[in-house]
Amino acid sequence: MNSSLIQLLVLAGIAIFLILKLRAVLGTREGFEKPPLAADDIKPRPKFEVIEGGPDRDITDNTSDPASGSALAAMKAAEPSFNVTDFLKGARGAYEMILMAFDKGDLDRIRPFLGDEVAATFETAIADRLERGLTVESTFAGVREMILTEATFDDTSRVGEISVRFTGELSRTVRDKTGAVIEGSPSTILRQRETWTFGRKMGTGDPNWQLTATGD
Repeated sequence: MNSSLIQLLVLAGIAIFLILKLRAVLGTREGFEKPPLAADDIKPRPKFEVIEGGPDRDITDNTSDPASGSALAAMKAAEPSFNVTDFLKGARGAYEMILMAFDKGDLDRIRPFLGDEVAATFETAIADRLERGLTVESTFAGVREMILTEATFDDTSRVGEISVRFTGELSRTVRDKTGAVIEGSPSTILRQRETWTFGRKMGTGDPNWQLTATGD
């Protein structure tokens, strides 16, 4: 057998081997196969709206209510330095300060942080307490929970209001004029939940928010 015939047989063997390997890897078109999709059957991928600059995390991290979010955005437009997270930090501190001052009957220290209606209500309650000879001893233990429940903004007056629900923990003891305990206990921690509303005219030089309403 000459060398040319041997080379031809070797090449033929290699060709048959490659064909068998391709069939094993790729398979054939025999059996069940899904037909190719027609152009009309191909569903376009959804397009997501992209908001320039992305969402304001300072707002979305603190409320999921669209109306409140819009109001907070309007407050920021009226006063670019306004920050929701910083406001909530301040509200937490104001909650403790106002509660303790009210229990002690010391409104002078917190009067700049009270709206007129709330101040009048506090003054009446403290006067009634003094007339009855009652004193209150309280210790603030902390805020267990704080949630921004609502925000509103008036475009005309530029007044923004933010309502926050506090769950506070404190001990409170009420004594009569003889010093006898008539309510509470120094060793008992109470948990109270209430909603406070703070208001302020945005874009002015006064950065202080005032407590304008309280409720359950």
